[in-house]
Amino acid sequence: MAEIERESMEYDVVIVGAGPAGLSAAIRLKQLDADLNVVVLEKGSEVGAHILSGAVLDPAGLDALMPDWKEKGAPITVPVRDDRFYMLGEGGGMRIPNVALPPLMNNHGNYIVSMGNVCRWMAEQAEELGVEVFPGMACSELVYADDGSVKGVVAGEFGLNADGTPSDAYEPGMELHGKYVFLGEGVRGSLTKEVMAKFDLSEGKDPQKFGLGMKEIWEIDPDKHREGLVMHTMGWPLNSNAGGGSFIYHLDNNQVYVGFVVHLNYENPHLYPYMEFQRFKHHPMVAELLKGGKRVAYGARAISEGGWQSMPKAVAPGVALLGCSVGLVNVPRIKGNHNAMLSGKAAAEAAFEAIKAGRSSDELEIYDSELREGAIGKDLRRVRNVKPLWSKYGLLGGLAFGGLDMWVANLLKFNPFGTMRHGKTDAAATGKADKFKPIDYPKPDGVLSFDRLTNVSFSMTNHEESQPAHLKLKNSGIPISVNLPEFAEPAQRYCPAGVYEVVTEEGKDPRFVINFQNCVHCKTCDIKDPSQNIDWCVPQGGDGPNYPNM
Repeated sequence: MAEIERESMEYDVVIVGAGPAGLSAAIRLKQLDADLNVVVLEKGSEVGAHILSGAVLDPAGLDALMPDWKEKGAPITVPVRDDRFYMLGEGGGMRIPNVALPPLMNNHGNYIVSMGNVCRWMAEQAEELGVEVFPGMACSELVYADDGSVKGVVAGEFGLNADGTPSDAYEPGMELHGKYVFLGEGVRGSLTKEVMAKFDLSEGKDPQKFGLGMKEIWEIDPDKHREGLVMHTMGWPLNSNAGGGSFIYHLDNNQVYVGFVVHLNYENPHLYPYMEFQRFKHHPMVAELLKGGKRVAYGARAISEGGWQSMPKAVAPGVALLGCSVGLVNVPRIKGNHNAMLSGKAAAEAAFEAIKAGRSSDELEIYDSELREGAIGKDLRRVRNVKPLWSKYGLLGGLAFGGLDMWVANLLKFNPFGTMRHGKTDAAATGKADKFKPIDYPKPDGVLSFDRLTNVSFSMTNHEESQPAHLKLKNSGIPISVNLPEFAEPAQRYCPAGVYEVVTEEGKDPRFVINFQNCVHCKTCDIKDPSQNIDWCVPQGGDGPNYPNM
């Protein structure tokens, strides 16, 4: 295709992603200097459309950014009133006393929120300060300067045919250039992947680890609703098959967030994370809560779980990574939004000082140092062994040793296990299908549990069908020639949206089908494919899920 000519616009800072990290950066930049030109580009149809999080919010990040957030009307109104942790068996559960848990696990002082709505509110605050916020603008390419530094992004390309050629309605988009570019794409963003590879930002770091988080919003019987109740569970139904657990958060208006996380380092390729979630809701304790209620929304996303050991270098010439693009989730706390906000604030302060000094397109090394030496680093260092201990010793051993490590870190300010390593990637952890037994999952009943395609309809997902598939195979033959015979093609199961199918017809060879219209942008396929053959890229702007209150 011939070189595309695009118009360009110049900014001081270009921010990709209107999540808590990107919006915090935008707000802080304008707080520091109202004259800075700042733009935020969001691929979702609106701010919040692609935001999915638990979420119990630690307000520490927001307190640092906007101490008067309550007075400004932030949609953060349901404090945690009761905090419970259970170990589940198939027919019951045992509550673990709160006093046995390290103090950092305490949720009192935190709030149950919709992060989608928090981000919508943050975008309003940013716009009042003069930030330009453009939803429906997917950033499909990076723009590099002659010296190799990141100069900007291409945003707003529309109207490509399925084969990648321009249609009659083609719009080339624009180049948006900045003195600095911030990437707050969330987990496994396509531009972030490119930057990390080009500048070798993970050199000397452990591989990033991930979980798959799935979530439903339920409206339940008012008599069963307990506003402010937070529940976490471990054990059944995953048991020894995989790491992970559940969350149940009672917010207001008789609504409950029901979520399930599966760590993606599981070995058995027959494991079906979505069906584990659906089976979980049939546990007597959960089923009783949901009985008589109705599910009103569904979504899924990958979660970064590598923590301290896996944090890449967060800066390269002209560019900085924010939030989940770095991987700032505190796994035992099941929280990352506070660190995302703090990272955006820190990046903004570093860029402001650089611009004030007349610099541009260099490495914001002071930001990378702040990530590791400031509040975020302190938060992640003390819990750095929880994930590798779980992976090494399983659920019970991981709980015992991880709890010990956190208690000692809390009381004596050091980790007795030092710094444990994560080892192989989640993709490489996948075992051969013939070494494991297939798992028999109950059929969804349509009342408590649902098939994937029905649930995907509750994510309000839509993609223009005429565009190129944004899920690209590096080698189209691998799914059938390698993944099917060796791994029973796990894409059929690890995808929480039913994107991938192996179609068999009598007298014909099996076919691998990609239903990209179903994609909820969770990125699990990019992470877990054992052949690392799937490359998740952005579709055109505005496509994907349209989450209401996630």
